[in-house]
Amino acid sequence: MREYELIIGGQRKASQSGACFDVLAPADGRVLARVARADVADVLAALSCARKGFDAWSGLAPAAREACLLRAAELIAAEGESRFLDNLIDESGSVITKARAEIAYAVDLLRTAAGESRRLYGDTFPNDNPQRLSMVFREPLGVVAVISPYNAPLSLLVKMTAFPLAAGNSVVIKPSEETPLTALAFAEVLLESGIPPEAVSVLTGYGAECGAPLVASPDVDCVALTGSTGTGIAVGAQSMQHMRRCQLELGGKSAVLVLRDADPALAAATVAAGIFTHAGQICMANSRVVVEREIAGPFLDALKQHCEAMHLGDLRDDATCYGPLINRSALDKVLAHIDEALAGGASLLTGGKVVRELTLAPTVLLEPSRDSAVWREESFGPLASVVLVDDLDGAIAAANDSVFGLSAAVLTDNLQWGFRAARDIRAGSVHIGMHAFQSNALAPIGGRGLSGIGRSGGKYSTEEFTELKWVSLALETP
Repeated sequence: MREYELIIGGQRKASQSGACFDVLAPADGRVLARVARADVADVLAALSCARKGFDAWSGLAPAAREACLLRAAELIAAEGESRFLDNLIDESGSVITKARAEIAYAVDLLRTAAGESRRLYGDTFPNDNPQRLSMVFREPLGVVAVISPYNAPLSLLVKMTAFPLAAGNSVVIKPSEETPLTALAFAEVLLESGIPPEAVSVLTGYGAECGAPLVASPDVDCVALTGSTGTGIAVGAQSMQHMRRCQLELGGKSAVLVLRDADPALAAATVAAGIFTHAGQICMANSRVVVEREIAGPFLDALKQHCEAMHLGDLRDDATCYGPLINRSALDKVLAHIDEALAGGASLLTGGKVVRELTLAPTVLLEPSRDSAVWREESFGPLASVVLVDDLDGAIAAANDSVFGLSAAVLTDNLQWGFRAARDIRAGSVHIGMHAFQSNALAPIGGRGLSGIGRSGGKYSTEEFTELKWVSLALETP
């Protein structure tokens, strides 16, 4: 069995307690590896290193930081499959096409972040006193605690790490306990790229044992979290006790609007891609499908046909659409949402059956109660709810019937309808002519309401991880 240690200050170390935990493959339950289980003593050691690493890393010229991140990008471009493909498939249950997409996106993110290291622009502003100059500088925050999720263990971790590094911060990474192997492999890439060893640490373990003391530490200057809304609320509250920055990308219950002029078959394929990719374990997945009645019949026929044709085979088969949910509790949550909705009057268009282990068939519910968990809560599985509306006003109202506001989509060829929906839907992003699961290395990804605080991507990320400082200069002695 493979065994892995923590990475603290560039050194591989056993946890100070000597404790370990097993990493399981969701596809078949086999033990993939045994990994060091960090606790508060390891957190303190990592933070001590990170403070020293911050001084070394932030003191480098922007060109030097850019060069390190570009080397990391080139390492993944050249060796990404050998370093990451098996881990992404085995520990996260990704299909091979999704794993390859993560690797390619990681390269894009690192190259984008490298460029941002040169674009930490300041500003000047006029002063009524002609003998005063006023300037604004951007400075890195310090030590950033990165708490990354299991659903996209490489691409999201790269995004959450590369931009703070580009801005001159050091990072302490706490990956999901479900997917620590990918995080450790990525840290090795960063260290090989020339980043000062003490600027990057990885603490593998459980939230209560190492995540909570990491977030609670006054030695952390910023927390970047991608995860559930409940965890985000707790992390945000803890951060406010220290009056420090936090960047939170949380849950979603994204809507896709299918308007009357949409092509039914194309709309069905688009909706399916937006909810069933990676078994719906994506915060931007369009799990609420709002359809104008005029197109409902042909659209639902096409969606049912599309779902029932999806191939759920071996994860290393290019034809396989998606794999298992991450663990049994995740599957049980989705099944509970289905049962409650059916008991409350919803009907089942297709799916609802477990086909193997933790793999659930593509499932579509019709007209669930607007008070049901499946409509109001994040299911995080291959489950979509369809509701019918009379017109665009009703579609927009249904999309806004949520405490979340991460992403949304509008399927229409009418630009006026599409832009009106984009204007009126309360979400961090709205995509016209495509599904709600979209990402771009330059885009400001983030949400409203319980979907989080802050934005990530391009200059929006580096701005999140810097602080402004006003400096003024008297040109003459008073």
